[in-house]
Amino acid sequence: MKKALLAATAVASALTASLVAAPATAASAHDGHRHDRHDRPAIPFTEATVTAGADGSYTLTWNAKGTARVAIKANGKVVAKGGAQGRAVVKGLPAADRQWFDFTPQRGRRLRLADRLIALEGTANFRDAGGYRTTGGQWVKMGEIYRSDALNKLTPNDLAKLQRLRVKTVFDLRMQDERTKDADRVPAGARYVVADVFAGSPSFQTLPKSPDEAVKSMIDAEKTMVSGDGGKKAYTRVFEGIGTDRDRSVLFHCTAGKDRTGWANATLLTALGVPQETVMADYLASNDYRKAANEAILSHLPAAQAAVYKPLLDVRPAYLNSGYDEVKATYGTFDRYLKDGLGIDARELKELKRDLLVG
Repeated sequence: MKKALLAATAVASALTASLVAAPATAASAHDGHRHDRHDRPAIPFTEATVTAGADGSYTLTWNAKGTARVAIKANGKVVAKGGAQGRAVVKGLPAADRQWFDFTPQRGRRLRLADRLIALEGTANFRDAGGYRTTGGQWVKMGEIYRSDALNKLTPNDLAKLQRLRVKTVFDLRMQDERTKDADRVPAGARYVVADVFAGSPSFQTLPKSPDEAVKSMIDAEKTMVSGDGGKKAYTRVFEGIGTDRDRSVLFHCTAGKDRTGWANATLLTALGVPQETVMADYLASNDYRKAANEAILSHLPAAQAAVYKPLLDVRPAYLNSGYDEVKATYGTFDRYLKDGLGIDARELKELKRDLLVG
């Protein structure tokens, strides 16, 4: 998207903070979630999730093969127990920035998780990139990489929270006019890096006139992210930052946190070996997080105009799939895209997996 096309998502981002109710604040910890990188028994969990409720509760679900019992700790205390497969609702935990849970099996290695959404006053789509299982049975660490919508409405409380979460580097994927109009607010001490995905792109100068044109614009935008010079340079910069920043956490974002950010996260998860269906689910989750803001925008538009705007506000499987199609058409394989498009060779990919995977 560019200029006029980006107006729809820019408006959505501006309205989100006031239209989407943030869930209850969760407890913090960054130091404690890191795992020993030496070999241990494999993590037996094939599924595990933490979902924060608006009432301050947490719903925990898990499935662990080859173990009879699972104990789950929070703040050093057991808060739930069960068998190999289970579900528990935990209430009464003290409020803090982010609440972490240790899923500890009778046999095998523990798994440390938190709710993926980071509750902030000035964003709606600020999420942890981790917490997903790879096809090889490892898990993507949480608390290392974050993805978000625009940061221009972050409050002092938000900035303090991100500082406590140790956000050290912020990559801004937006265009110059977006950055000028809605300048980022970043936590104290964080490094701010411009990684303009659409820099130099001549496309997307006007809004589409029909829903079909809008869909085509989004599909074409995804392709430009993959094979356009701006996209290649921007995502190369992001992945270089992820690979070299040993003081993580790293954050990348755009305006709505769904398209340019969505491809960045899809690329990261795919490179780490997360199954395609999981990558797609993570991508489509922006529809849920941005639902209230998007519906509010559409409700104020005439029906015909709303029909054109809706594809611009959505994320759809066809959009992400067009990115993968462009990878295949331009590079042949995803590994070749990583190497030739983003400069990530086999050694660097191995280091990325060593740093960001556990199990």
